[in-house]
Amino acid sequence: MRYEFSEVLNDLIDYFLVADLRALLRFKEENALPDDLGQEFVTSDSGDRAVHEGFVLPVPGLDNFPYTIIFTLAPSAPRLTESTCRLQHRRVGYYLRVENRSLALFTWRALHNFTGETVEKLLAKYSEPNRPIIEIENGWYQVEVRAGWIAADNGNGSALDEPAFEFVLIPSDPPQRPAPVDLGYSFGLDL
Repeated sequence: MRYEFSEVLNDLIDYFLVADLRALLRFKEENALPDDLGQEFVTSDSGDRAVHEGFVLPVPGLDNFPYTIIFTLAPSAPRLTESTCRLQHRRVGYYLRVENRSLALFTWRALHNFTGETVEKLLAKYSEPNRPIIEIENGWYQVEVRAGWIAADNGNGSALDEPAFEFVLIPSDPPQRPAPVDLGYSFGLDL
């Protein structure tokens, strides 16, 4: 199964994040982290721990484009393998845990006042059409992150390239140890 969301903006910040928002909130509360989770993540090792423990997947180095966001559930073939696409990044080794049957892509701004109230408001906003959130079974997922350009119809019959991120989700057992992912890897796209 594949879910696609068009015209997703990065709020002028070079970062996307993917997480089960309520599970990430639980991580914050169980570790007694401050409400400004963004500041906490950049000034301590708690952000690295959140990634290694499967609570959040960071996608840094974004350009300021409207993106197509794709969630592909195995065994469906990734969209960015199609011949009309130009794949530029393919990174493996990420893991995510889903505890509340949802997985969302969001921007760094959501971390600045990360409370139960603001998470619920964000989830309510995500109930609107074309918001990058999917319903998914609880459990662990190995995630492959792909980025590149997809051909998209501009409405008058000709195709234009659009920047896209694809998250290929493969059900998995919990990792035995943290995967050696490069947390500073930049997903910027070449034109």
